[in-house]
Amino acid sequence: MPSEPTAPGPHTALRTGVVWELLRTALESRAEAAGRPSLEVLDTGGGSGSFGVPVAGLGHRVTVVDPSPNALFALERRAAEEGVADRVRGVQGDTQDLLEVAGRGAYDMVLCHGVLEYVEDTAAGVRAVADALRPEGGTLSLLAAGVGGAVLSRALAGHFEEARHALSDPQGRWGDADPAPHRFTVAQLTGLVTGAGLEPSAVHGIRIFADLVPGALVDTDPESLQELTRLEAEASALPAYQAIAGQLHLLAERPGRAPSP
Repeated sequence: MPSEPTAPGPHTALRTGVVWELLRTALESRAEAAGRPSLEVLDTGGGSGSFGVPVAGLGHRVTVVDPSPNALFALERRAAEEGVADRVRGVQGDTQDLLEVAGRGAYDMVLCHGVLEYVEDTAAGVRAVADALRPEGGTLSLLAAGVGGAVLSRALAGHFEEARHALSDPQGRWGDADPAPHRFTVAQLTGLVTGAGLEPSAVHGIRIFADLVPGALVDTDPESLQELTRLEAEASALPAYQAIAGQLHLLAERPGRAPSP
């Protein structure tokens, strides 16, 4: 296996570090279950490879599907700079044609980060990424916007009517100007993955405090930044804090099935 890539930098780690650590651990578990060190990983909506390239740096083969040619060009450049171009390929597409462009049942792990919010038919989107997993077993890493985080942030900004709207809106939106078409609760995400035939294995809240703490408190104090990052990690597994998280991260497994005779 190649040497482990550098984890995200300190400011990025405040928002994505918890996800990266969860993902790295899940990759190790999946590789152990599969009995081989190098996995086939699909990163749908992976853009320029903020997760895909580091995953390739761990020795896995990564296919990134994204609708943007510019993002895929940036992915190619980033992979070359990090020395993993031979383990990363970019394919243009989205969740609607995912299985056609990336293949069905071909991947040990699928990343679906920041995508489900923008999919019109969320159930169909989750079924598509689930169907990309190997029938003998695989792991889905799903990261999506959380309703509670939007309610809290709008209320703290003084937009109380918008906070109330997000609280009761079926899509978790705070109004017509809301850029996110969908937000989710833990129960909704769990229902989507179980409906796609997967078994949820872990849920974590992401960006619980990071969006609420003024940047001036941590930007000039590395020790405060590290402590806040530790707080994020420790609170992420607690349901009370998941309920107010800006994002929710869910890991789900496809139960292994014996091949047909």
